[in-house]
Amino acid sequence: MTLLVILAATVVTLAVGGLVKEPCAAGNWADGRQYRRLCYSDIVPLYGTEHLQGGRLPYLDRCPETAGQCDEYPVLTMYLMRLAAWMSNSYGSFFWANALLLSLLALATAALLYYMTGERALSFAVAPTLLIYAFVNWDLLAVALTAAATWAYLRDRDRLAGALIGLGAAAKLYPVLLLVPFAMGRWRERRAGGAVSLTVWAGVSYAVINVPFLLVSRQPWLTFFTFNRDRPPDFDSLWSLACSRLHVGCSISKPGLERYTQVNVASVLLFAASAAILWWARRSRQPDFPRWTFGFPLLVTFLLANKVYSPQYGLWLLPWFPLAFPNVPLFAMFEATDVAVFVTRFSWFGRIQLHAGGAPLGAFQLALVLRAAVLIACLVGWVLRRDEDVTLLKSRPPEPVGSSAAPDKG
Repeated sequence: MTLLVILAATVVTLAVGGLVKEPCAAGNWADGRQYRRLCYSDIVPLYGTEHLQGGRLPYLDRCPETAGQCDEYPVLTMYLMRLAAWMSNSYGSFFWANALLLSLLALATAALLYYMTGERALSFAVAPTLLIYAFVNWDLLAVALTAAATWAYLRDRDRLAGALIGLGAAAKLYPVLLLVPFAMGRWRERRAGGAVSLTVWAGVSYAVINVPFLLVSRQPWLTFFTFNRDRPPDFDSLWSLACSRLHVGCSISKPGLERYTQVNVASVLLFAASAAILWWARRSRQPDFPRWTFGFPLLVTFLLANKVYSPQYGLWLLPWFPLAFPNVPLFAMFEATDVAVFVTRFSWFGRIQLHAGGAPLGAFQLALVLRAAVLIACLVGWVLRRDEDVTLLKSRPPEPVGSSAAPDKG
C-alpha cells in the first residue's frame, strides 16, 4: 500500500465529513438543523463568540465588554482561528477556511503515520471519528504536532521531538503528557541527555509561544486555564454520568463559585493512580516493553479520568492505535461506540432544545458507558499484549508490491 492510497483515503474521509457538516456551515441554525441533521461544529458559532470578524488579535485586543467569554483556547489554536478569519468574510467562508487548514493537518498526520507504520495508517485515514470530528473543533492541530513529535522521537531527534511537544501543548495542552513515556524511554536506554533535551526543548518552544502573551496580556492568556478549572463536568465525561446517576462529583468548592475543586483533585488523583498501576502491570509482564508506547494508555486514562471529554477528543487516540495498539477488533469497537456517542449526544440535545423526537438521555449515557468499557478493554489489552506486531519503519515504508527497489537497511 502506497502513501498515495493513504492520502487518497484521507481525502475521501474528509470530503464526506465536509458534506456532513455543510448544512451547518453558513450558521443558519434557527431551525435546529445542527441537531436534526447532526452537522454541529464549534467552528461556526465561535467565529462570532471569539469576535474574529474584524481584525481583533486574540489576547492582545480585549473582547467587547458586552461579550461573553472569549480567548478560551491556547495560543496556537487561537491564532489558527485568526488565520482562518483573515481568509474569510462570513460564517460560511470561515468554516470552509478552517476545513481547508484542518484537512492539511489531517493529511500531514496520515503521511507521518504512513512513514512510521506503513499500511496501518489506513486506520487513521478511514476512521469514522476523523469523518465526524475533523471539522468540529481545532484538535487536529495538536494531533498533527503530536504525530510529528512521535516521528522525530522514533528517529532519535530529541530536540525536535521536544520542541514539537511544546508546540502541541501550545495548541492543546494534552501533548505535554507524552514527555513522560518519551523521557522514560530515553532513561531506559541510558540516554539521560536525550530525556533532558526532550524536556528542555518542550519548555523552550512552549515558552517562546506563550511568554510574550503572558507578559503583555496576562489575564486573557489565563482564560484557558481558569475556564477549564471552573467548568463543571462535561456531558461526555464519566464524572457527568456519576453526577447524574450517583450524585457524585456534583458539588462545588464554595457557594457562589463554579470551581469544582473536588472533581478537579479527584480526577488528577484517579488519573495518576491509574497510570501508575498500568505502568506497573505492563512492566511486571514485560520488563523491556518500549516505554514510548505508554503514551497510548496515558491518553486513554486521561480521557477516562478527566472531567472534560469533548466529542472531538477521540481524534487524540487515532494515531496511537496504529502506532502502539494495532488491535483491529478493539479499534473497530472504539469507533462504533464513539459514533454512537456522537449520534445520541446531539440527538438528545435536539430532543431537549427542540422538544421534538430524539434519543433519550438514557441512550446517550449507555453509549458513554459502552465507549468507556471499550477503552478499559483497550487498557487491559495493552497490558497483556507483547510488542512483536508493533513494528515501526525506521526510514521509509515498504516498497509497493512488484517494486525492484532494494530494501532499506536503516
